[in-house]
Amino acid sequence: MFKSALKTGTCLAALVLGVSAAQAEVYGPFPVTVKGYEGDKTNSVSYSGQIARHVLHDSLKSLAGKGDGGMNAADLETQMLAYFMGNNAELPILAPADKDGIDVKQATMGDISASANLEGKFYNGAMSAWPGNMTGKEVIRHMIAQAAKSNGGFDPETGYNWPQLISKFTMGAVSYHQAVDNYLDEKMEAGNKPNGAPYKEGAYYTGKEHSWDEAFGYWGAAAHSLELSAGDNYTVAKLRDLGLADANGDGMVDLKSEMVFGPAYYAAGADKGGASEYLPTMFNAFLEGRKLIAAAGGENLSAEDLATLQGHAAVIADTWEKVLAEAAFKYAGSVYKDITAIQEAADDEARAKAYANYGKHWGELKGFAMALQTGKNNLGETAVMLNELIGFGPVTLNNSYVTGIDAEGNFIMDRRMSWNDYQLNMLKTQTLLADTFGLLAKANDQMADLGKLTEMLDAETNAETD
Repeated sequence: MFKSALKTGTCLAALVLGVSAAQAEVYGPFPVTVKGYEGDKTNSVSYSGQIARHVLHDSLKSLAGKGDGGMNAADLETQMLAYFMGNNAELPILAPADKDGIDVKQATMGDISASANLEGKFYNGAMSAWPGNMTGKEVIRHMIAQAAKSNGGFDPETGYNWPQLISKFTMGAVSYHQAVDNYLDEKMEAGNKPNGAPYKEGAYYTGKEHSWDEAFGYWGAAAHSLELSAGDNYTVAKLRDLGLADANGDGMVDLKSEMVFGPAYYAAGADKGGASEYLPTMFNAFLEGRKLIAAAGGENLSAEDLATLQGHAAVIADTWEKVLAEAAFKYAGSVYKDITAIQEAADDEARAKAYANYGKHWGELKGFAMALQTGKNNLGETAVMLNELIGFGPVTLNNSYVTGIDAEGNFIMDRRMSWNDYQLNMLKTQTLLADTFGLLAKANDQMADLGKLTEMLDAETNAETD
């Protein structure tokens, strides 16, 4: 029944817009349908604020690795907060930036959106996955302060990799949170941002048009992502091929429409293995929903059309959740393998390198686990189990790990765990994620070792108690 509704919406939109099948693969342009609009706009698609937030995120992540161990902490924290708070048209774009002969069209935040910021859109509910009983916004500010004091973004004492923690948490706490718990949720209700009126006074897009476009912008796909393979989308995100990114042939990458950002990048990353189709599933749902809205011609949506639109929104939200869970699954596998590399390191240099990789991958695991907890779904027991298995911090070289924060804001490390016990936690994390979210890609799957490792640890425990 749902597939039938998708086909009906596609055909109707094609008739109204007069687009070809090839053109339908691209997100936009869509006509201006606002009743009484007298301006010169002909394309109602607009999500520059969301693209600006992706760029603020990328630039913030870049800065998070610039600490020199404390000497530049105050200045660096000020810089990082400037990108977190946004609202500065003069801020230079630090990432994505020109790379290997590939030119990015925009140079400053004002070239995209002068008013966008991360702070105002950040998830501010309780975040029990992080020590200190903080809200999401308090957690990110705490992370920024810690990153500014670090040496190169990594703290070997706690095992925290700040660029990864900040990046992955923000990817959920802004993009995922705003899209699935706001624009595709409340704003898709009949009385909220109606399609029969402009989004705001004087706007050239309707309430439903702009709400839907903003959700698409938060997802971070290029407008032409559906014309590319998963591997190609991944390559565009890495700025490795101008030809793939440059959809309009002007010799530059336009961040507003041609770049692939975080969430869509991870969907493509999961799809590269061939076991999933998260990116096209989400893109098609966005596209069909936008066609349906455009086909209404500036009138309020019927109850039937609204139900179909909400069905597309549900597909997007469910798939997005899977993408975050897939990423957490992947990095749990990486952490598992990193521990083996640490244990088997031939010398101190190899051990230090393996430990740095471990910190990076743990930061990605933890950040995505936290991101999962910023959506509209209350994960309940799943969140509790994830937080217990992963912990507040990774097991460090002396087998201690972060268990809390004291009154002065210092991390408390008062417990110990063996490497093999923590490896078992990683396998249990993969199993929990795979079973709970019905994962398809399961990159870096190490679950086959679960029985063997459990038996080994049981034997060790029995030997100790004999």
